[in-house]
Amino acid sequence: MAYVEKAKFVFDCTVCHTPCNGQSKGVYLFNNDAAFSEHYEQLIIQRINRYPNYCATKSVENGYPDITIKTNDGEVYRYLEVKVQQRTFMSIQKHLPASQLLPSETVALNLSDLLRYFEIEEQTGIATCITWVLLNRPCILNGDQPLFFYQKISNLKSIFSKEHLKRKFTRKSGEGDVVEGLHKGVTVNYHFSLKELLVWKF
Repeated sequence: MAYVEKAKFVFDCTVCHTPCNGQSKGVYLFNNDAAFSEHYEQLIIQRINRYPNYCATKSVENGYPDITIKTNDGEVYRYLEVKVQQRTFMSIQKHLPASQLLPSETVALNLSDLLRYFEIEEQTGIATCITWVLLNRPCILNGDQPLFFYQKISNLKSIFSKEHLKRKFTRKSGEGDVVEGLHKGVTVNYHFSLKELLVWKF
């Protein structure tokens, strides 16, 4: 369905000519972020549907990953969650020193989502995968084109079991987290290294 390879990047913030400032943005506009992610979900769906043996659609099950991929016979082949990230966790070495992660290699996932996807895969027996879409990270990006990284939830579960709370971080709530009286912003994240992921080339 797509070509994948191990990530081969030099993760060194000292060589970046436009270093991130490491400051929390403070304002988390949930609706804006959701709309932005929706754009890339549709892009991925369109690209998957170029392949004759698969059909990708927006998932309809509440709480399930963003995309459901089926084979031509209608059987669910895989669930796919899409995470679009324009910022990295610049202060990870300060706040999570035991993680031994560098800012330039770090990606995040809502911890509650991660645990829920563990359960969904266990209950359904259907492989679940996470795709991170990275933007505005000049330390690894060549130009303005996004990079797509990919990993099976089963492999992420193995990492989680090994690292456990070393990679968990809870941020303060900010403006925009609460939408129509409900707190929808992500405040508890779990972190992975790009070294642990695959580059997904459509």
